[in-house]
Amino acid sequence: MIGASAAPQQLPRAEVLGAQLAISDYQGVLAWMESAISQDRRCWLSAAAVNLVMSAVDEPEVRAAIDTADLLVPDGQPLVWALHALGHRAATRVYGPELMARFCALAANKAIPIYLYGGRDQSRLGQLQERLVERFPGLEIAGGFSPPFRPLGEAERRQVAAEIDASGAKVVWVGTGQPKQELWMAQMRPLLAAPLLVGVGAAFDFHAGLLAQAPPWMQRHGLEWLFRLSREPRRLWRRYASQNPRFLTGFARQYATRRR
Repeated sequence: MIGASAAPQQLPRAEVLGAQLAISDYQGVLAWMESAISQDRRCWLSAAAVNLVMSAVDEPEVRAAIDTADLLVPDGQPLVWALHALGHRAATRVYGPELMARFCALAANKAIPIYLYGGRDQSRLGQLQERLVERFPGLEIAGGFSPPFRPLGEAERRQVAAEIDASGAKVVWVGTGQPKQELWMAQMRPLLAAPLLVGVGAAFDFHAGLLAQAPPWMQRHGLEWLFRLSREPRRLWRRYASQNPRFLTGFARQYATRRR
């Protein structure tokens, strides 16, 4: 296991449409995660996309949830550009699937057990587990659960919490989509002993081989949404048609206000 270290250092943050986003990089976020685990800090973080930021603008429940997050990292390239426009040139993208991969490599090396909560169903969650263990030899996956699409009842939540705690996992990776996973983490954080909960959206499907990731050049140019829309048009077209223009308009207002 990783040794004791100082409590997680507060990473610098900046606000974009009400969301406090970390100004850091993979190295800084991974160090923050290791420190949180070694100090048993009971934290949660999310790799925030534009979808999460706009859901928080629209839904008070989502706003209240992300306000309890210990760390929000900018998963979407448009969020990084927004931070740059506000003068935070040190901000870089911390892409959820890449963060998960880098941490799994670290966890395999340092014997940090993880738990997987999410996935399309239990069989595909098993496929994810197999691929992760194959890719990261020595990785200890303490358990996994693919929840139903409906909200869990109180008794079910407590049963899930008991199962996760019994697994001995130090990190619970949550891949149920935004903002569902943030609502779950905010609600479950007081019930779970695991030091760290991490929301990574579609990372489970990417690492399981169920969805293809956008080419690097599309990611760099902020076109990942277009690639994903081409793969899942029925599920995603309403989100992108509504949220992307409103994000641009909302941030333009924030930027103009700041300039004044």
